[in-house]
Amino acid sequence: MAICGVMLFGALLRFVNLGSPKTLVFDEVYYVDGARDYLQYGVEMKASKPEFIVHPPMGKWAIATGMKIFGDNPFGWRFSAALAGTLSILLVFLVARKLFHSFELGLLAATLMSFDGLHLVMSRTSLLDIFLMFFLLLAFTLFLYDKHWLTAISLGLALGTKWNAFYFIAALMIYLAFTKWRALLKYILAIPLTYLATWSGWLVTTTGWKRDATSNRLLSLFRYHQEILHFHTNLTTEHAYQANPWNWLILGRPTSFFYETPKNCGAASCSQEILALGTPFLWWSGTVAIFVTLGYFIYRRERSALLILLGLGSNLLPWFLFQERTMFFFYAITCEPFLILALVYMAQQGLQSASDRPQLLRQRRFLTYGGTALIGLCFLYFLPIFIGLAIPYDSWLHRMWLPSWI
Repeated sequence: MAICGVMLFGALLRFVNLGSPKTLVFDEVYYVDGARDYLQYGVEMKASKPEFIVHPPMGKWAIATGMKIFGDNPFGWRFSAALAGTLSILLVFLVARKLFHSFELGLLAATLMSFDGLHLVMSRTSLLDIFLMFFLLLAFTLFLYDKHWLTAISLGLALGTKWNAFYFIAALMIYLAFTKWRALLKYILAIPLTYLATWSGWLVTTTGWKRDATSNRLLSLFRYHQEILHFHTNLTTEHAYQANPWNWLILGRPTSFFYETPKNCGAASCSQEILALGTPFLWWSGTVAIFVTLGYFIYRRERSALLILLGLGSNLLPWFLFQERTMFFFYAITCEPFLILALVYMAQQGLQSASDRPQLLRQRRFLTYGGTALIGLCFLYFLPIFIGLAIPYDSWLHRMWLPSWI
């Protein structure tokens, strides 16, 4: 099957040489350390004392699972992220096939995801956001197939990875209230219970942060959550790679995860970088597709357009409410599947409108698959700075299309 070929392509890019760099990159230093603590103590500790941590445990348990299987080494740190990234290619295929009733368009969506640089970088790095994206996309897939209990569990796991899953959950609950309100009880029960289960290490031990704040475990956990909320709403630390959500879709300020100047590239000056950057042609055309999708929804009120906009909006728009907060472009990974779905939706509209005119249909197909090939070539051009290959400095500089990428 063609989807197996796309999956294999995506898996090879994510797993081959996954252990490079051999050092922790960017925020891996926090999350791998947390995973080590979970394996040893069940909670996060620092110098044998409880440590205040600002994200729920689920993503770090996922990282810990890879480390338990493959060891405390670079491959083990990143295995779970690579697996989540590979499986999400299959999920976006299933979503697009269901939304657009087309195997062909499902395959197009999967191919586009396999061509995205941000998705590749996040799949090869043990940060939390790839797991957040995976659980949200899994929930969206299950929702489309009317698996409501499983959808709710996936949403609980997403919330147990990062709190910004709340906005997607809220948007989906509002949608359900107008369309399938009888299913809401399943979500009201399963999401909180699943989220609470992600804190099981904290609940069953006595050493976690704020664990002894009161004699009631749940009340102590509530106190802990108050501290976490205060941290997130007051995070304004300056960072060289912070990026406002206004420029995320146009790739205004990508995040450099790793940079070195090695001596082994066959040139006098070399660069080796891992840059969390979306494939430019994909993201820029996807941004156009978002407005096209919005226009079609206003004109036709199609369910597929509404669901794409719901997923994208709930993962992007809430960030605009926190203009003073420190934010990074790689947070946009949760928007990426819906950006791709918008692009596929635009392609669907173009093909459908020409379905009764063979010559125009051939032209539209050429445009669709020619554009996909161009995105693929763009992806291959930037591949060295997605996976950290050592290249001559001049070659690296040629890939810095915007001054803000440096």
